[in-house]
Amino acid sequence: MINNQIKTTNIRNLVTGGAGFLGSHLIDKLMRANQEVICLDNYFTGNKSNIKEWLTHPNFEIIRHDVTEPIQLEIDQIWHLACPASPIHYQENPIKTAKTSFLGTYNMLGLARRVKAKFLLASTSEVYGDPKINPQKESYHGYVNPVGIRSCYDEGKRISETLCSDYQRIHNLDIRIMRIFNTYGPRMKPNDGRVVSNLIYQALQNKPLTIYGDGTQTRSFCYVDDLIEGMQNLMGSNTDSPVNIGNPEELTILDLAMKIRKKINPNLEIIFKPLPQDDPLKRQPDISKAKKEIGWEPFTSLDKGLDKTIAWFKKLLNEK
Repeated sequence: MINNQIKTTNIRNLVTGGAGFLGSHLIDKLMRANQEVICLDNYFTGNKSNIKEWLTHPNFEIIRHDVTEPIQLEIDQIWHLACPASPIHYQENPIKTAKTSFLGTYNMLGLARRVKAKFLLASTSEVYGDPKINPQKESYHGYVNPVGIRSCYDEGKRISETLCSDYQRIHNLDIRIMRIFNTYGPRMKPNDGRVVSNLIYQALQNKPLTIYGDGTQTRSFCYVDDLIEGMQNLMGSNTDSPVNIGNPEELTILDLAMKIRKKINPNLEIIFKPLPQDDPLKRQPDISKAKKEIGWEPFTSLDKGLDKTIAWFKKLLNEK
């Protein structure tokens, strides 16, 4: 195991999108490691309740800000997570999504250059588009539709990676690029359109489970705690080229629905609807680079992760 975990020193961190699903879990880890954190969020998809534990902590600061506008801060590390990541949210305002990926990353890279901060980009497996190879290695350049309804996000993240790479080459910035595969866990939004939250939320309300397409399309689901550990390992490593972070266990969407149905209500009906445009048919990470270079692989089984996620959604429904 490579010893590249972030040290528990007084590092000043900026987390963009810090009130969101992934950002809030990262903030939990950084705060518990005794670090200073500035959370930047415009609350388009984030929620202050996700970080309520830290609101009065002396090491924590929250700023309501849109990353498409520049900001001047003094920090040591930038974790750039700000961008809607579910199809419902990024297609709600596709031009804003593209601006967030381009201008938001441009502004944060400019800040990193000014203060000489280490920079991590939360990119996505969507840069691979509807891949023609499976599993996907970091060397694969993808198969993306640049004019489709998903391109605001897919191409947005691709230009984010381009900007990071050029700032690295031209300005010698210390850059990390993390390609995130499907992630699930507590604090997912029930209405965000992602398959795990959709199916769990429907099942808990005794509604039919909706599958888009015939259910044979595959995904690989990584529990959020594992993902955040991979993110921290990458930031603490010397790896300055893209790294896949995800769970390589591939299963069909129909298998996932059956698994969730069995856990909540085996009698629920499953209904099928047309597959959305450009929805990838395969998604599975090759994580050999993550294992070798940053000493990471996921450890939470899908069954255990789903149980934790279901418990969180049950609590959420009971509070309504």
